[in-house]
Amino acid sequence: MSPHQWSRDLAMGVRFAVTGGREGWIRMTLTAVGVGLGVALLLLCSAMPNVFASRAKVSDARFANVWSQAVPPRADNTLLVAAADTTWHDDGIMGRLVEPEGAQAPLPPGLGRFPAQGEMVVSPALKDLLESDDAKLLRERLPYRITGTIGESGLIGPHELVYYAGTSGMEPTPDKVARLTEYGIPDTKPEKPDPVLLLLTLVTFVVLLTPVVVFIAAAVRFGGERRDRRLAALRLVGSDSRMTRRIAAGEALAGALLGLVAGAGFFLLGRRQLGTGELLGVSVWPSHLDPAPVLAALVAVLVPVAAVLVTLLAMRGVVVEPLGVVRAAKQRPRRLWWRLLPSSAGLAMLYPMIDQGRKNGEFNQYLVIGGVLMLLIGITALLPWSVEAVVVRLGKGWLSWQLAVRRLQMSSATAARMVNGIAVAVAGAIALQMLFTGTQKYYTEDTGQDPSRVQMQVDFSDPEPLSGIEREFSGTKGVRAAVALAGAAYGDARRNPENVGSLTVGDCTALREIAVLPSCEEGDVFVMRAGSHSEGSVSASESALLRQGRGLYIDPSFDGPPGAGTSRGIEIPWTVPANVRTVDPRKDSLEDVNGVLATPGALPERARSALSSDGVYLRLDSSVPDAREYVRNVAARIDPLAKVFGWTATEEDAKYTAIRTGLFVGSAFVLALIGASLLVSQLEQLRDRRKLLSALVAFGTRRRTLGLSVLWQTALPVGLGLALATGVGVTLGTVLLKMIRTPVTVDWVGILTMTGVGAAVVGVVTLLSLPPLVRLMRPTGLRTE
Repeated sequence: MSPHQWSRDLAMGVRFAVTGGREGWIRMTLTAVGVGLGVALLLLCSAMPNVFASRAKVSDARFANVWSQAVPPRADNTLLVAAADTTWHDDGIMGRLVEPEGAQAPLPPGLGRFPAQGEMVVSPALKDLLESDDAKLLRERLPYRITGTIGESGLIGPHELVYYAGTSGMEPTPDKVARLTEYGIPDTKPEKPDPVLLLLTLVTFVVLLTPVVVFIAAAVRFGGERRDRRLAALRLVGSDSRMTRRIAAGEALAGALLGLVAGAGFFLLGRRQLGTGELLGVSVWPSHLDPAPVLAALVAVLVPVAAVLVTLLAMRGVVVEPLGVVRAAKQRPRRLWWRLLPSSAGLAMLYPMIDQGRKNGEFNQYLVIGGVLMLLIGITALLPWSVEAVVVRLGKGWLSWQLAVRRLQMSSATAARMVNGIAVAVAGAIALQMLFTGTQKYYTEDTGQDPSRVQMQVDFSDPEPLSGIEREFSGTKGVRAAVALAGAAYGDARRNPENVGSLTVGDCTALREIAVLPSCEEGDVFVMRAGSHSEGSVSASESALLRQGRGLYIDPSFDGPPGAGTSRGIEIPWTVPANVRTVDPRKDSLEDVNGVLATPGALPERARSALSSDGVYLRLDSSVPDAREYVRNVAARIDPLAKVFGWTATEEDAKYTAIRTGLFVGSAFVLALIGASLLVSQLEQLRDRRKLLSALVAFGTRRRTLGLSVLWQTALPVGLGLALATGVGVTLGTVLLKMIRTPVTVDWVGILTMTGVGAAVVGVVTLLSLPPLVRLMRPTGLRTE
């Protein structure tokens, strides 16, 4: 067959679709909407590389190594910057205090000028937040006058909360205040990717994209039955079967091309709307959502090609004769053996990587993508066989049940095609849920903190403890109790002592949070019992230092170059008092690093200048809604650079959390596509059965019976599809876990949740299709022009 004949027949099909009257336009519109939704999501995915690159570029451009030990000399091009991050409820706010030391100081990205002392430049989202009525406590915490907003080049998203405040009098200190000559991240050797995180990323992308491709393939077949009956007229005027199939492919091509245009429109509309919204704490600039040219071109080419190939493949099972379409005749049962091949091929691709683990190099990306894709695509091959094998054995029941079963027996392929996408999505979600559950332990660290004892901790930038600092917090609304601890070193000589130890200083209330004290008064000193389980317990040699009347020195000096840490101490003499008692540490001690405990009255007055703050620990009243915000306000008033954080039992790896958040965001878009596509498919099937429904109503069938029959027609394939998806999803999840040498655990609660979400989407679509169903069940639907 010559290319000219192909192009002529395809063009004829396009012409029939465009000039086919009202029915042709409705059919092509439905196809265009279904394809367009899928194309819009594919274009969104093709823009993800640019989104990640743009966000990383902004993040790197505004990087300031506040924790660097290297400090350049003061010059005309230096800037002092300190991190003053805070939190408002559950939203993090990036804050920086800046002090230019010369006219050539580097300007942070997105700023037109430096804010003066008492002023700040904020992101648009933070400005809106500060101007809202419920942000009174946040305005008290940031008592600066807003003089401008940060531009797009300094923000990773439109809803990011950022501010730069001007200050004066800062001095560069390690870990607190940095002196910069330029912004930006230094050129460093790229970090070797974690194989498991890379595997999670690859599987996530395949799982999110496969349902989209399945829906596009189903959308190009909308209105297939009506089209096939109409093509019978072409046989009467001399068209052969091959030419008829090519003309049908041309009609599908027209719908796909219109779907490309609609998809581009949906994408542009969604691109603009994404700039005004936020999903799971993630926001994106519309300018970042630029599809990669190569990927966009690939979508533009593959969608029409897929439409032609899918139509030609579907037409192989249909015989279009001059007097009608042979579709309703009894067909031989579908064969199972070849439908198992895609799943078997997927398992064969993944099998070589089983037991590779996390430390044996990266997983083969092509085998991972191919294996997961083939396993998921295998569902679309198995589901039609499963539906046919089950419905052929059904029959007896209510009238609505019999109508539904008979319809499914006549067109089980159509029902399976509608459910394919949801089954693929659920199977992928189950596999990912198993993979995330199995790998969570690798990326979750036990902090050793007990949130039931302490809810918040405040660490100040100035290591010198403030007298009575705990009282500042004890009187704060929402704080039930506050304790402050400080620490220092001691030795048996002024300089270069042979024996050294450490002590923790606090009042009796604070010391009781560390050890079991029989009694405590101001001036008491305690020693952790030697050989106790605590890491801070003293050794036998250290216990010998603490004999009554022994002369020691707090903060002794050590030889070393000037500026090398704290080599020059204050060297404060201290005589061990007579009332030293040995105590046991608490099992739930706040700190496990200091073996000697002392009240402030047991130390010389000068020793307070040698102490360094270990922080303030707070217990909160859970009945006060904004207790944490009141604490943050007090800490910011005392020290703008204070770090305030809540205690958590565990802490997750940031990259792992980012991948999981990306999965949730992508799943939200895919679920929206699933719902919209299912609704369009349901409406198309109802429209195709309009005359049949009207005839049944005209003969006295109750509308309730017909409505229940439509519900059964949806519920049966969905139930079979979800059962098949569960089996494939568990199989895929098991293989992925074995690839990383992780024990296989099946979270049935999570699996039931995934299947329940899929069933809920179908249920909502069915409810939305009931009003059109009622309108179609009118006797006037029998009218024919």
